[in-house]
Amino acid sequence: MKYAKTILTAGVATVALSLSVAAQDMEFQLPEQCNVAPAMGGMDHSAMGHGSMHGDHSAGMDSGMMDMMGMDGVDLDTMPEHVQENMRRMMISMPAMHEGMMNEDADVAFACGMIAHHQGAIDMAQVLIEHGQDPQMLALAEEIIAAQVAEMEQMSAWLAENAN
Repeated sequence: MKYAKTILTAGVATVALSLSVAAQDMEFQLPEQCNVAPAMGGMDHSAMGHGSMHGDHSAGMDSGMMDMMGMDGVDLDTMPEHVQENMRRMMISMPAMHEGMMNEDADVAFACGMIAHHQGAIDMAQVLIEHGQDPQMLALAEEIIAAQVAEMEQMSAWLAENAN
């Protein structure tokens, strides 16, 4: 029984990892239900100085985002590769989380913000899998990916059924 549970867990983690890796290759997008009814009278996060969540952020970090994270003046080119990759991915998920939370419906805002937040956790776990070495942390990263993917699917299904 324990062997079957281990095999099943490994299979779920492998599928979740492959799905989230494939998803990361494409630009992260919130579900379409997250793009309606902003609470600020139509003002999106780019109007608040956060820039657009769309486009290529790999060439450099948005200075406003870097300032917001307390990293103004930091030269990321001198940082380790895993730090650069975490920051590149965060430049996509953080603005998406902000955008999702701006919905005037509290339930929709929660689901949309959490989907982007969970994508950030998946991104961090993937970077660890690519660069980490500790078996315990690598196993935890795989567990995080599986859990976050399942919760994102649950929230996306809820949005499809309940959001206008």
